[in-house]
Amino acid sequence: MTVQNETLAQGIILTSGAAAKVKALLENEGRDDLALRIAVQPGGCSGLRYQLFFDERELEGDIVSQYDGVSVVTDRMSAPYLSGATIDFMDTIEQQGFTIDNPNAQSSCACGDSFH
Repeated sequence: MTVQNETLAQGIILTSGAAAKVKALLENEGRDDLALRIAVQPGGCSGLRYQLFFDERELEGDIVSQYDGVSVVTDRMSAPYLSGATIDFMDTIEQQGFTIDNPNAQSSCACGDSFH
């Protein structure tokens, strides 16, 4: 199994707010062996859909980054679509949840769940 480490400039950027939320969710689950996996899959209104989920696997070709004690994993097929993307967590009166600011997205749908 080959696992590559990415730098902030080349991979996904997880803000400190998002890292804190991921840590809190993992603590609630009582698990410290999981990583946040971020992937891109076909689907959604605009053609590609983001997937964020906890995963205990490390697959060949995965790119692993560490942010404030949180492991973030991206598969090699999704990595080019996510390079330079910033993952944040918003908790305001208007919005709550993870957000993805992706400089590679040419367009997105109104719901914000998919992009092209």
